[in-house]
Amino acid sequence: MALPKSDSGVPAALLADQAESIAEAARALAAGHLVALPTETVYGLGADGLNPQAVMRIFKAKGRPSDHPVILHVADLDHAKSLSASWPASADLLARAFWPGPLTMILKRADCVLDLVSGGQDTVGIRMPSHPSARALLAAFSACGSGVIAAPSANRFGAVSPTQAAHVLAGIGPWLSGDDRILDGGTCEVGVESTIVDLSGPSPRLLRPGGLSAESVANVLGLPAAALRDAPRAHETVPRVSGSLQSHYAPRAIARLVPSGELAKAAQMIHERQPGQHVIGLWRSLVVTPIAGVEIWPMPEDPEGYARVLYSCFHDADAAGAEHLLIETPPSDSRWEAVADRLTRACAAR
Repeated sequence: MALPKSDSGVPAALLADQAESIAEAARALAAGHLVALPTETVYGLGADGLNPQAVMRIFKAKGRPSDHPVILHVADLDHAKSLSASWPASADLLARAFWPGPLTMILKRADCVLDLVSGGQDTVGIRMPSHPSARALLAAFSACGSGVIAAPSANRFGAVSPTQAAHVLAGIGPWLSGDDRILDGGTCEVGVESTIVDLSGPSPRLLRPGGLSAESVANVLGLPAAALRDAPRAHETVPRVSGSLQSHYAPRAIARLVPSGELAKAAQMIHERQPGQHVIGLWRSLVVTPIAGVEIWPMPEDPEGYARVLYSCFHDADAAGAEHLLIETPPSDSRWEAVADRLTRACAAR
């Protein structure tokens, strides 16, 4: 018999109701189980960040390589500072300006941080999410457990991050146990992962563009944005961080970036080589004339709106059985930096 489902399509056995079961989810974390939790960026697959057996369950469920670090989520500055061996003035500036929010800071790790969390490095990524459900869960877990949640995105390694509870269930659901939980917090507001800034070295450095612009971070630090983006000198070691592989965030369909005005040509090449292929075009520009053999999905023209729906479009395209995704190349200005990063990795050779 099929499990009873909520309105979101998630089986009730896995779903933690927001009004009644935050405490239950916190107890599940304290007992070493996994909880998929909504954040403002994407859904994370959470475990007690100070429990090595629990964190190992994240890696097993995701199929994640053991040398890939995971981000620790906290409710307050006291928890954040307890995870860092040093807390520079730049961290205070950024925390006051952007926490809670879509910013992860890389800092020198404290002794309590697990090697598994840091990927064997001397640094740790720390973030304070702003989603109400995530904050409520962190507060409840602080009362019954460590209050520190290790949480990479709640998907199989390298696949598209989930921005809805239904995405979590469809993607990583088969690898969750009956004692694990999925908190349904609706659709994520930002839609792409957090911005990662490295504060562990001699100068701040942008390691991953995300839900917060490099310009915003640079303004608070009193730096030009270019200084955050500059490539490190050859003798410097750059911490490994989540989402830095060349191929990542990838749908099952073969994805390709296509310059504006070349959709028809790209589609023709596919159909000449492989007749009958299901091709979807994600296009910002208004396409007046229908293109044979291409199902065109209009995309938002602003970067925030585009980021918000991007992963959902990838999930929907996979669910529709698309074999090819032709994606209009995004604008080159800095407001599109996070979107361009995700699209480039999704379209990279696998």
